[in-house]
Amino acid sequence: MKEITILKAHFLRDTRNFFEQKGFLEAITPPLVQNPGMEPHIHPFKVIGAKDNQNVGYLHTSPEFHMKELLSHGLEKIYNIGHCFRDEPHSEHHRNQFIMLEWYRSNCHYDVIKKDVIDLITYLIKNNQFVHPFYAENSWSEYTIDELFKDICGFSILDHLDEYSLRSVIKNKFPEVPLPPEQLLWEDLFFLIFLNKVEPRLKEIPLLIIKEYPHHLSALSTLKELDPRVCERFEVYINGVEIGNCFNELTNYDEQMKRFSMASSLKNKLYGYNLPHPQIMDASLKRGLPNSAGIAIGLERLMAQLTKKDHCFWSE
Repeated sequence: MKEITILKAHFLRDTRNFFEQKGFLEAITPPLVQNPGMEPHIHPFKVIGAKDNQNVGYLHTSPEFHMKELLSHGLEKIYNIGHCFRDEPHSEHHRNQFIMLEWYRSNCHYDVIKKDVIDLITYLIKNNQFVHPFYAENSWSEYTIDELFKDICGFSILDHLDEYSLRSVIKNKFPEVPLPPEQLLWEDLFFLIFLNKVEPRLKEIPLLIIKEYPHHLSALSTLKELDPRVCERFEVYINGVEIGNCFNELTNYDEQMKRFSMASSLKNKLYGYNLPHPQIMDASLKRGLPNSAGIAIGLERLMAQLTKKDHCFWSE
């Protein structure tokens, strides 16, 4: 316990120092919120008052909506470090409470956040005494998701953007991949092959950025203007473990509300419950959310990979 506490304190200190040097403002947001996030497959904890047994809100799964509220009020460079909560079983890389690092820049493209990520992790590697020396000898690699599918699986994922086509590829090329008989969403088929064939190979690339996911996985990100088959989103992997997810933020009100509606319908269909309309995000978009980019990183997961002591960090 003593060693873990010291390690976390050093990483938190160094992370805050990095953002202070970059001119960011640390923004504190409330963990108890009206809407915790709209992702269909992320489940929040509902908070029930002990006195009257009434629902008083949810523990946030990310500070995203309140951070974007601050962007809509004119703040330009903000970061947040705090606990987030997700109702999912414990596993090697997941806990139902964990420390999230999230930051945003207004009036910039997500390529600037990509540079922030590389700069932050390089800073930690150079300045934190607990980082494993292995990382000082490695440089960053960057691939599109399509390049990885071509290299590892031998086909272009962008040639198979409908469910029938992708199911046929899995059935014919990868009979060892368990393919359920029932109808699946395209996203489910994508992750079936990604998790079974692509992700296991990512351990071969110590520091990795994967960008331009197919448009089905756009969530709250923009589509690429020159190729709308893909979205402007990247993920960060260290030693084959995903530690961060970045969006070039969608700011169009009508499109955002359309995606919220689709996410809500899918959550209800798959899991049998709905969340309230995201009032904070709605108001931020109406007020005027500037063109922005942001990223969320699991800070304990990052610390675990950089120190190679991943058994030490999880909150219980």
